[in-house]
Amino acid sequence: MFKQEELKELEKKIGYEFSEKRLLGQAVTHSSFSNEQKINKYKNYERLEFLGDAVLELLSSQFFFETYPDMSEGEMTRLRSSMVCEPALAFCARDLDLGKYILLGKGEEATGGRKRDSIISDVMEAVIGAIYLDGGLLEADKFVRKFILSDLENKQLFYDSKTLLQEQVQKEGKTLTYELVSESGPDHEKVFVVEAIIDGKTVGRGQGRNKKTAQQQAAYQVLIGKAPKEQESKCI
Repeated sequence: MFKQEELKELEKKIGYEFSEKRLLGQAVTHSSFSNEQKINKYKNYERLEFLGDAVLELLSSQFFFETYPDMSEGEMTRLRSSMVCEPALAFCARDLDLGKYILLGKGEEATGGRKRDSIISDVMEAVIGAIYLDGGLLEADKFVRKFILSDLENKQLFYDSKTLLQEQVQKEGKTLTYELVSESGPDHEKVFVVEAIIDGKTVGRGQGRNKKTAQQQAAYQVLIGKAPKEQESKCI
């Protein structure tokens, strides 16, 4: 269960103080935890996540509409999809260390649920829903712009990294391949390390929870000019 200081710490991180503290508590409560409570069952985040998803779609749509006046409907749809998809929201949630505050059942905790993209991205949307209910659309918009729609150029570079690197390599008449270097950890929490190789030379290294994400990270490191020996940061 939550301690008041934990809720206050989380409020400080997200930059919003709740009038109804129970909403924040509900937003970070997983169904596995609420189902374990025999007395005074906690409400879980699922309904708030449903609401937050709709609020995020509206606010992100408005943001892209206003920010890119010359962008077509199709381009805005693709951009929105890449910026508010599950991996993107999980990336933003990790910046807030949101996983630290999630209430999980013992089984979900034991299988790595605190680090799972699907859970922490849902909690991110639930927090948006909770802020919307407590403070209205303006406060929800402040949160979304600060923690999700900020630094878009760098985030887009990351999510488009494999495609951008492939295009760059093809223009130079070279060949790009990815090689799996190592695979470690239990089945529910694997860590894959992949190297990006151009014409036989290792130019980048990345790691992630699956091979695709590790490749994405490796490509991103090449695009921003980091040498393979510097590739120690863990991808989403």
